[in-house]
This record gives sequence, structure tokens and C-alpha cells, in this order.
Amino acid sequence: MPIVIAGVFLWLTKGWWLLGLAAVLGLAHWLGLRGWKLLALGVILWLAVAAGVHHAPDSRFAWAVHWSADGMIWMLVIGLIALGAGQGLAFLHRRNIAPGHDAPGLVPLRRAAPAVAPKAPVSDPELDRYARHIVLREIGGPGQAALRRANVLVVGAGGLGAPVCLYLAAAGVGRITVADDDRVSLSNLQRQVIFRSSDDGRPKADAARDAMRALNPLVEITPLNRRVTAADTALIAGHDLVIDGSDSFASRQAVNLACARAGVPLVAGSIAQWEGQLTVWDPARGAPCMACIFPEAPAQGLAPACAEAGVVGPLPGVIGAMMALEAIKLIAGAGEPLRGRMLIFDGLYSENRLMKISRRAACPVCGSGHLPPG
Repeated sequence: MPIVIAGVFLWLTKGWWLLGLAAVLGLAHWLGLRGWKLLALGVILWLAVAAGVHHAPDSRFAWAVHWSADGMIWMLVIGLIALGAGQGLAFLHRRNIAPGHDAPGLVPLRRAAPAVAPKAPVSDPELDRYARHIVLREIGGPGQAALRRANVLVVGAGGLGAPVCLYLAAAGVGRITVADDDRVSLSNLQRQVIFRSSDDGRPKADAARDAMRALNPLVEITPLNRRVTAADTALIAGHDLVIDGSDSFASRQAVNLACARAGVPLVAGSIAQWEGQLTVWDPARGAPCMACIFPEAPAQGLAPACAEAGVVGPLPGVIGAMMALEAIKLIAGAGEPLRGRMLIFDGLYSENRLMKISRRAACPVCGSGHLPPG
């Protein structure tokens, strides 16, 4: 399309001499001339042509150019103004996303370690990649910079973890740890869209890392080929946020306990058959933890695993995408996260229900006297 537009422009204005100018500038570029030097050469050549037309307006040279000298000067001025405006907008984008502008989320710049908040300016590929985030008023440059600084632990790379991992990597979350002790099997592929048939038998954490790196090589991925337990408080404390997509009540209990002890918010989701639920456990900031609402494991048979009860393929994608959305909101400080609220999604009848949930003073995990000071 740009070639067609350029051709129509040359035909309408009879500015065929521009092809010669483009050829000279292309040769200069091939010889190593770049940036302002190439621009200066172009301006000099343009002014030389305009001067030739002005000096001999009735010559064959002026007839070949077909443009008046005054018109050429005005076109040059307008072009330089447009170029300057474009460079100015690019500069504002760079300054807006660069470290030094804070966001109200989980990882403010003033608390970020030097390794987490690189001082190098954001590159053009990053501006292109995250442009749709940067233009959002609720995220913008500071929010994208917060995503870049963030350190997130994803527990489970299965049905829920698959879309979480892909969307966090695509969003530019700077450091992501993926913890899973399982291996890929063909039965996973019906819903765990991060894997391919060729991944059969591979550790899920390793296969997920490769898929995330292929999607976005600018983020740092650490695979952890084991389960996260209640003893992993130190591991969790080294992250800004934990996202739990594990597949058993015992695993969720353990992750919830470790997050409550570390004071790290936990985005938690679960699915079964056609339904899913989603919330943010965050007792350090006034929201309940999992034990406040589910103090005991369900009776045998009441909450069967997906392998027993089944699950429709797209459901983990729906809930997992919403978990990633909550994570981005928390990190960037956008909107209202699901702290103190639980979203229940019914895929069979396309219904949502939102319930308010509260902390329990007698909760054995986060109740009075159970949370660490501060």
C-alpha cells in the first residue's frame, strides 16, 4: 500500500526526480551513513535542487524537476516539522515508560532493587511490542515499567497456568518463575494450550519456559521442576505476586499458607466441568486468605479432580486469562482487583456471580496473632 500511494503521488505531482534522490540516499545508507547525517545529506540535496530551479527556472533541469523552488522550500519545511513532531512523540513515549516514573501497583520504583529496575532506556522493539498497553490510561508508561520490574511466581503450568504464563510473558512481566513437578501428556493438550504434541513427556516447567521465550524473548523465565509447599515462604517472599493454578486442595492450602506468612498477594483460580472461580487472597492488605473461606478440605468425592469429573477445554483459558488480568491490574495499580470478592463463572449458562468475602478473626492462617508483624 505505501508503494501504491507513493506511485500515485509521483504521477500526480510529476516528481519523478525524487526517485533519483531516493537512489542517492539509498546508496549513502548502504555505504554506512545513518541518522542525522543521512537526514542532513537529504536536506542538502533537496536545497541544491531547489537552488538550481530558482537560478534557471526555464532550463531543461527545471522542466525535469517540474516543481517550483518556492514549493520545494515549503514542502521541505513541512516535512521537517512533521519529522520533528514524530521524534518528539517518540521521546515522550520513551520518557513516559522509562524508570523514574512510578506506578501505584505492587512494585513501586522506590522499593525495587537495582537488578529488578534496569536503568537502560526502553528500546524501540519494546515500545512496539507493548504499544497497546502504553496507550491505556490505566497502565501507560509507568504501569508498563512496573510490569517490567515485577517478579511473579506461577504455581502450576497446567490448564490455568498455561494462559497465565502466555499472557504474563506477552504483557512484559520482567521475571516469571514457573513451578510444576508434572510432565506433559497428550491428554493435557485438550486444554493446556501452551504445549505442543512434540512436548509429550517433557517437564511442564521446561516446556512452558520455551513457549514463553518464543513468545517474548525480552522476559526472564525460571523453571522450577517441583511443587511449591508451605515451607517455601522464602521463595514466595522473593516475588511480588503469586498466581496459583494448582490442581488439588492440599496444594492450594500450602501455597496460601506460605503466601500469608510472606505477606505476598495470591491470585487463585479453580475450575471443574463447566464452572470456575477466581479471587485474590491478600490478608496483608485486608482481604481474606483461602483458609478464611475454606477452612477444611471438602469431603471425599465432593470436589473431584478434572481427571475424574472432566472439564470443557476452553474453560481453563477463560479463568486463566482472568487470572492474568488480575495480575496485571495488581502490578500496574489499575482498576479494582478481586480483593475481598470472589467471581464465579458458569460457562454452561454464560453467567457470572460476584460474592463479597471477608477475613475471619479466628482463621488459623491469617487471623489475629497468626500473621507476622507488619
